[in-house]
Amino acid sequence: LSVVRYDATFAFVGFYICRPRLRGRGLGRELFEAGLARVEAATLGLDGVLEQEANYARDGFVTAHHSVRYGGTLDLTSTGGDDLRALGIGDLDALVTFERAHQVFPAPRPAFLARWLTAPGSTALAVGDGNRIEGYGVARACREGHKIGPLFCPDRTAAERLLLALVAHVDDGPIFLDVPTPNVDGTALARDLGLEPVFETARMYRGPAPELYLDRVFGVTTFELG
Repeated sequence: LSVVRYDATFAFVGFYICRPRLRGRGLGRELFEAGLARVEAATLGLDGVLEQEANYARDGFVTAHHSVRYGGTLDLTSTGGDDLRALGIGDLDALVTFERAHQVFPAPRPAFLARWLTAPGSTALAVGDGNRIEGYGVARACREGHKIGPLFCPDRTAAERLLLALVAHVDDGPIFLDVPTPNVDGTALARDLGLEPVFETARMYRGPAPELYLDRVFGVTTFELG
C-alpha cells in the first residue's frame, strides 16, 4: 500500500495489493488501516476496483465517478501538428500553473511532475504557441505497451492531436488510456480510435471532494497515484 501526500489538502492511496496465497487473513485490512492512520490531509482519494467499492464506502469513501481504461493499437494517420513540442524540467513551473488554472488535479505537485516528465521510457508533449501550454500529455512505457497519462486538454480536438503525437513517439504495441466517465468527449475519442474498454475503477474520496473540470481530463495520470 502507498499513501502519497501532495499537500495538506490532498493525499492518494494506491498500490494496494496482497499476495493471493496470503489473502483472507486480514493482512489487507491491517495494512489499509495503518495507511489511513498516517494520512495528514483534508481529503484522501483512491481509484478502487468496483468489487471493493462497497467496502471502501464503509470506510467513509464516497464515489465521485467511475473511470474506464481503454486499450488497443492505433493505426496512425496523423502525428499531431506544428504547435506540439516536447516538455522538460524547464517547463515545470508552467505545468504547475496550467494544472491549477484548469483545475485538472486536486493539488499542486511540482515534485511529482519533475520525476514524471523525466522518467526513463516517458515522453511528454504540450500543445500551444511558443512557450504557452494549452494542454499536455505523457506516454510512459509499461510491461506491455504504453499508458497515456495525464492527458489534460481544453477540448477533444487538442486531446486527439496530442494523443496521436504521443503514440507516434513510442514503439509498436498497445496503448492504454484511463478516461473519467463524465468526460463524454474523452469516451467518444477512445471509442472512435478503436480502443476497447478493459478495466474500470471508482474514484472515491474521503473528505471534501475536489472540484475538478473533468471535461478537460481526457486521461487520468495514473490509477495508483491520482
